[in-house]
Amino acid sequence: MDEADRQLLRRCRVRLVGELQVASLWDALLNYELFTPDMIEDIQRAGSGSRRDQARQLITDLETRGSQALPLFISCLEDTGQNSLASLLRTSSQTAKRNPEAIRPLDFMPVVVRPVSVKPEELTHVVKQDPSKLTPGPEGLRPEAPRPVDIGSGGRSDVRAQEGLRGNADLVYVLNADPCGYCLIINNVHFYPESRLSARPGSNVDCEKLQRRFRLLHFMVEVKCDLTCKQIVQALVELAQRDHSALDCCVVVILSHGCQASHLQFPGAVYGTDGFPVPIEKIVNIFNGTGCPSLGGKPKLFFIQACGGEQKDCGFSVVSASPEDRAPGSDPEPDAVPFRDRSGSCDQPDAVSSLPTPSDIFVSYSTFPGFVSWRDPRSGSWYIETLDSIFEQWAHSEDLHSLLLRVANAVSQKGIYKQIPGCFNFLRKKLFFKT
Repeated sequence: MDEADRQLLRRCRVRLVGELQVASLWDALLNYELFTPDMIEDIQRAGSGSRRDQARQLITDLETRGSQALPLFISCLEDTGQNSLASLLRTSSQTAKRNPEAIRPLDFMPVVVRPVSVKPEELTHVVKQDPSKLTPGPEGLRPEAPRPVDIGSGGRSDVRAQEGLRGNADLVYVLNADPCGYCLIINNVHFYPESRLSARPGSNVDCEKLQRRFRLLHFMVEVKCDLTCKQIVQALVELAQRDHSALDCCVVVILSHGCQASHLQFPGAVYGTDGFPVPIEKIVNIFNGTGCPSLGGKPKLFFIQACGGEQKDCGFSVVSASPEDRAPGSDPEPDAVPFRDRSGSCDQPDAVSSLPTPSDIFVSYSTFPGFVSWRDPRSGSWYIETLDSIFEQWAHSEDLHSLLLRVANAVSQKGIYKQIPGCFNFLRKKLFFKT
């Protein structure tokens, strides 16, 4: 199937998934030799086996069935009486042939040919920000400091090329749905006295920033506050059991105290307000193919603002170390709580992971396993504050992994004690947010 037909299917995907009557199509698909019997059985078993899951899998697999797949599929729709969908695809295909621009992805930016000589003032708008929207932080975030465009060496032409990459669905996740998906923020601030966990002042600041940020990125944001261990799991299971068929992504953010935890896959755990931990690997696995089939093949993003342990990193000296940038009078707090297993020995923060197939998963940690994550009672955590600023400045042109590299670099330069965010990246493609 050529790229024009692929893009047409993706633009019509939401309606196709919502309306396609797959049960009447099987014989027609076999008669036109679009699929083999084994392929039909695989589609019928897709996800939970629901009509929507089968429709989604059918549309996805159709892209692999050759140059005549789209016109043959339209014929199948007409033969089974699904004339409105057939008309939609046929009309869209004819329009696309007359006007190729009509099938561009929604956020594809055409490359504009310009003269080689570019005026300096034309380049500044690529990185220019409104100083009133920026807060003091690492040197790279201050409005008066120059911010290099490091996605290439060609200035604005490289920004255009980066934007053009969004249109290649073989390399980039397609986020055409609006809204893109759900974003659940769990914000634990106050803990039971018997848990011996302190309150987390400044976490509400983080929560408000993230609500605004992900709404701007076209997510449906939900916030749940002060959940126990059991309630955290219930909230995540409820989210996983929703129908995400017409959506393209899912985000989970957890703001809480944390600790080390015995693990096979993803390290660390977050605390419920009752003082009981929920392992990160349990949180992630709630959204696997069995627990959440309608998110199969779609990016699932987890952002964890919690300590990975008790170790405080004093850093090491480097010639080009940035000046200490902690706000005057601030007194950052850790989100750390000790962890010991039943034998009384400390868990190893660098335990080797034994992973199954966690594709399309991205877990971003505020700190390295075993170390403290710092939070200012007034301005919020270093990680979330920086994440919000970086997303504001660069999400329009850079993919998720590049954004998180910027966050790690900026956070690593803060404070007397040090902190370095990191991630477990099992995405199959680049992810550009919808801005």
